[in-house]
Amino acid sequence: MRLENKVAIITGGGSGFGQGIAELFAAEGAAVVVADINGAAARDVADGIAASGGRASAVEADVTKRAGAAAMVASASDSFGGLDILVNNAGAAHRNKSMLEVTEEEFDRIYDVNVKAIYLAALEAVPLFRKQGGGCIINTSSTAALRPRPGLTVYNGSKGAANVMTKSMAVELAPDKIRVNAICPVIGETGLLETFMGVPDTPENRKKFEATIPLGRFSTPADIAQAALYFAADEAAFITGVCMEVDGGRCI
Repeated sequence: MRLENKVAIITGGGSGFGQGIAELFAAEGAAVVVADINGAAARDVADGIAASGGRASAVEADVTKRAGAAAMVASASDSFGGLDILVNNAGAAHRNKSMLEVTEEEFDRIYDVNVKAIYLAALEAVPLFRKQGGGCIINTSSTAALRPRPGLTVYNGSKGAANVMTKSMAVELAPDKIRVNAICPVIGETGLLETFMGVPDTPENRKKFEATIPLGRFSTPADIAQAALYFAADEAAFITGVCMEVDGGRCI
């Protein structure tokens, strides 16, 4: 198993990409802290992992608050004795619409979840990584940072910030043997699908968006989980500062 004896936190782990990452990491031997603002969803995923023979705990955490970041790092230390991998996967978006229609509250929420949460999690996790001699941070970004779709300007900007933070953190934290990488998924089969499309989730509307992806389909939690597994595993020990497109060719 590629993550045996490692401990991982996955934010937004109660559904979508986060759930896929949590389940795969556990199957590969990691002890997983499933963190989500929806505590019931986090517990359901953790219970499912335990029922399958894996190790998992759940923590209800608002990643936009330092107390939430502290709670999930404390859960990793208390439940499993440390932390090796931090996956900043929680995300927020606004419905596809003109940037002039995005409210100030929506703007703040998106940047709090997609950008500030990376900073807050680092405040809590990096000291522990330094104490242990290294660690791995994986940020879930988006193809929106690289080839933005119209109607998602504020969201696109937040993911651009996530990419730059990933690269800057990678350089700054390299002396501490902390690797930082990002995954850039194309539009995927998650609860935010209709938000990104801005139209009802119908077969006809899906086809319009799938037509913009050379491999002809949306991303899935399994696709993103496999990319995260690569970054987290020892095979990627010399990989840092990479924002990897998992997009079926969308950004070409």
